[in-house]
Amino acid sequence: MKDRYTKKVERAYTFLKNIVPFPPKVVITLGTGLTELANLVERVLVVPYKKIPHFPRSTVETHAGELIFGLLGKVEVAMLSGRFHYYEGYSARELTLPLRVLTLFKPEVYLATNSAGGLNLDFRPGDLMVIRDHINLIPDNPLRGVNHELWGPRFPDLSSAYDPELRRLIKEVSAELGMSLQEGVYVAVPGPSLETPAETRFLRMIGADAVGMSTVPEVIVANHAGLKVLAISVISNVNDPDNFKPILFEEVVAASKRASQALSQLVYRFLQRLYG
Repeated sequence: MKDRYTKKVERAYTFLKNIVPFPPKVVITLGTGLTELANLVERVLVVPYKKIPHFPRSTVETHAGELIFGLLGKVEVAMLSGRFHYYEGYSARELTLPLRVLTLFKPEVYLATNSAGGLNLDFRPGDLMVIRDHINLIPDNPLRGVNHELWGPRFPDLSSAYDPELRRLIKEVSAELGMSLQEGVYVAVPGPSLETPAETRFLRMIGADAVGMSTVPEVIVANHAGLKVLAISVISNVNDPDNFKPILFEEVVAASKRASQALSQLVYRFLQRLYG
């Protein structure tokens, strides 16, 4: 017997299957302030989240809340413009429901973007960081509960959660574009309060290069479904626990918007190379 969550996923999938122009090769999630990439998409279909059965509703003003099907160059994509977060009150299963629905279209790649606070003192605001690995401090897991073998294995391997070949290719593309691209470990925290100096020191001690409040639940779902994953953080600020300054959310958004154009150019060129 199917549980309620499965029924919700299947209903949303059935709704979209009847209207989408094509199954996407790539699913992309846009992070805070990173809307520039959406402007490069040749839009074929745009569906507000509120029209899709059982999709959550974003409570964050900087997240548009629409699902875009279109062409990024010659690549067929589905773009989640607006994501959901644990701090909004959603469980990890609820906040990843949109991605879980899209995995049923059998895409090949999941590409996540986010804004993150820098913990590595070699980073600078505006840097782009390709995520090599993650630490999950969100006290929930989207695979908790009944496992559906058709969706993925009970205990998915995350030893290479971020595909090494995709990381190699995007570093190659960034070099061709003359862009500096950092690489590091991303730690996901519950939020919504930002980190104290002591918490910042702790996160650096456990090996994190950047901190944010998203991405990891989606990456777990994408790996569970067998997708290749690439994730990029825009470093919006850098936290030095020994010289700590107030972190203002408005400044985070502004820094992300400034870096959005560079990120969009990088992702666009990367996808053309990947499917060239």
